[in-house]
Amino acid sequence: MTSMPLLMVDMLAAVYWYDEALQAGLRANGWASLSRTHSMIFTNMSAGVCRPTQLARNIGISRQAISHALAEMEAAGLVTLGPDPDDRRAQRAAFSPQSAAIRRDAVKIFDTIDAVLASRVGARDVQHLKEIFSRDWGASPAEIVATAFGSPPPAPKRRGRPPRSPRAKPQPIEPSRS
Repeated sequence: MTSMPLLMVDMLAAVYWYDEALQAGLRANGWASLSRTHSMIFTNMSAGVCRPTQLARNIGISRQAISHALAEMEAAGLVTLGPDPDDRRAQRAAFSPQSAAIRRDAVKIFDTIDAVLASRVGARDVQHLKEIFSRDWGASPAEIVATAFGSPPPAPKRRGRPPRSPRAKPQPIEPSRS
């Protein structure tokens, strides 16, 4: 084993550093604390990820957990849930109009965090990190590892909707455009 820290550990520490700074900034601006899951949902939605299944996949939690978190966020007035115009079997999360102020504050906090990081490690290095992390990294890690170890690639994950529970049909909610 190498004495160098694993890149994954360093990357996770960076994510946690950012999230803890975001949480502290939100509290300092008078907002109630968000869970890490809620802040990760907001961050992913800011990047255009709005389907609950993709949010769950990106964050690394179950579909049930993302549904619970989105229901909490909807009850708090932060998001709305409605039908996906591209796939009537799917739902889509959208920012609620009431979330505009917290989103504005979050952007200011992220700008501040970026500036602090740039002052600590250098603006050029921060820009380089942004460039590296925005690149297409190619094939999925599962395919890379399977190929490296001579294993067959993993079977594609099951797509589609699980059987419907006997709950009442949700009423359509028009997603906000803010």
